Amino acid sequence: MAALISHIFSSSALVSLGLYHLICTTRNHLKSPREYVAKPYHPFPLSSSSSPRLKYIQLYLLMLSLLVALILQLLTSTVSDPLLKGSTPVHRFTSLQSAAVLFLFLLLSLALFLSDATSLLPLPSDLLFALASAVFFLQFSVSSASASVQTSDIQAKCDSISARISVVSALLCLLLACQPRLFVADVVLGASFCLQGLWVLQTGLSLYVEAFIPEGCHRLLDVVSGVEGSTKCDLEESRLRAVAILDLVFVVHVMFVVVIVLVIYAVVVKTVGLRRFGSYEALPTLPAADSNHVQMKALAGTQA
Repeated sequence: MAALISHIFSSSALVSLGLYHLICTTRNHLKSPREYVAKPYHPFPLSSSSSPRLKYIQLYLLMLSLLVALILQLLTSTVSDPLLKGSTPVHRFTSLQSAAVLFLFLLLSLALFLSDATSLLPLPSDLLFALASAVFFLQFSVSSASASVQTSDIQAKCDSISARISVVSALLCLLLACQPRLFVADVVLGASFCLQGLWVLQTGLSLYVEAFIPEGCHRLLDVVSGVEGSTKCDLEESRLRAVAILDLVFVVHVMFVVVIVLVIYAVVVKTVGLRRFGSYEALPTLPAADSNHVQMKALAGTQA
């Protein structure tokens, strides 16, 4: 139960971060398309009567969520269940690796706060995007390594898909570090946060809720819930079927995120308005008197 609650908490934090990023990015682009530049952090809009501290409420919540997730990963690493095949507690090492990645994200969030709120660490946006790209690449490496040592077929597949989403986020951050005016990359980055959050939720449901475990697979009762080997597929046919179902569910999540992006864009357009650039505009017409004068002058020149 605790593992499922942890997945729900992480999913809520990632989806909220992705939605906030999508809304702010779209809003900034629609307001000034020509001056648009991607930002790693969007201050919370405040009214004249609001406290200035609320400007950084997103960063406060992000750092709190990362801290809680870090503590949960460290607690998971202390569980004494061994790997089913062998005697090495592999989950301890994978949990510590995940905790290290979370610590780096927490450190990056703190650096972002110090850069924006104080003059102690004035980091440029391109450097912040580059650092985020490096941490996402590290997360991809950790998730891939975790998938390769899992004895749970479902857990390995979920980790593999999560690694793919992480590498997409890493590439997008690297692209924004080089091309900060690329609006499409910034939108897709926010969408990748939403997709990662939804997939974290799907992972928790597929591993710890009986109704979502594919047919032919089951939870093992002789290990603590939340470590490797918590689910097992007895037959190869059942394993292949479970993997195919997870692939199909992932496609459904991608479709859902695309719908979210379209809905957010439509709502923000309704709120802010749309400024189109690059289209042809009609030239101002001359008054009738001036037009006749030009025509008469051209006619006189022709007769001469």
